[in-house]
Amino acid sequence: MIAVIIVLFLIISDQLTKLAALNWLMPVKQKVLIEGFFNLTYVENRGAAFGSMQGARWFFVVLAVFVVAGLSFYYHRLEKTKKTLPLRIAIVLIVGGTVGNVIDRVLRGYVVDFLDFIIFGYDFPVFNAADIFIVVGTFLLAAYILFTDIKKEDKK
Repeated sequence: MIAVIIVLFLIISDQLTKLAALNWLMPVKQKVLIEGFFNLTYVENRGAAFGSMQGARWFFVVLAVFVVAGLSFYYHRLEKTKKTLPLRIAIVLIVGGTVGNVIDRVLRGYVVDFLDFIIFGYDFPVFNAADIFIVVGTFLLAAYILFTDIKKEDKK
């Protein structure tokens, strides 16, 4: 139950930040916050990561439904132990972020992006809160897979 509450919190947080971007940032397109480092830049992303696969809206919606269903099914089969906590957190983050971006794709036809960083002269692609949840969750998932000793029962 706590996982559902956290997922809802992530979705609501993501949607509120996107609503703020739509209301206050879309008319001005960009607001410089830290010169040469961080801007709020309104972008309508009709593709996937970094704007790739433009126009494949329904493909991403269907893919997201399968990802969320698969992760949710797997989550509910996990033991609720300290050992699986990082994995459960990763799944919650990925699901929350994925649903946040799917809401945009279904309701608007595009994902609202607005966080724009320039680090060491590299202008990163503009992203949003849901993207942060997905990336952090994916890194946690990868770290869990790579660094957790998952022992399988010996088959006799």
